[in-house]
Amino acid sequence: MGNVSPSRLYKYHDIIGVQGRPLRDSQAARAEGSPFSSSSSSSIASTLSSILIMASKAQGSSSMKVLIVEDDAVQRMVLSNMLRKFQCEITMAMNGKEAVDLFLEGNKFDIIFCDKDMPIMTGPEAVVKIRAMGETGVKIVGMSADDHAMEVFISAGANVYVPKPMKVEALKCIIQEVISKNMNTMV
Repeated sequence: MGNVSPSRLYKYHDIIGVQGRPLRDSQAARAEGSPFSSSSSSSIASTLSSILIMASKAQGSSSMKVLIVEDDAVQRMVLSNMLRKFQCEITMAMNGKEAVDLFLEGNKFDIIFCDKDMPIMTGPEAVVKIRAMGETGVKIVGMSADDHAMEVFISAGANVYVPKPMKVEALKCIIQEVISKNMNTMV
């Protein structure tokens, strides 16, 4: 894609849709600045945002804390735009070492979305180190376009594997599961 400004990339993302399939003209007109490809996905995001706000107020925090571990700038931007629709507080790391360092500094996250192949330290290597630090409460989601990545992530200690590109429905399910878990631990 060359050098593309973030605003142009966001508009491009809106036109092609979250799942990488081109939107029909009627869908593109309906998207109007949303990275979701249908009005039902927008209503899902709105409902989930309300649930997240209520849950975070009950917990006393401002939002769900998410770490994106991804070396590709476009992938980071697409996923962060999707997560912002769910009122998530986002931190980004460009490789597994940066993610591990964040935990060593005392940072805590509700969810980690971790790519597989990255420079310096791969996603599965980072997952092993994060789990070895005793971080069992964080939900770790392995992501890759590699067909054989699921086994590698699960054996490293990830909770879930999701193929790229991430679909809104998969993201919604993951966030709902973490919200439910957090609500149950508050009771």
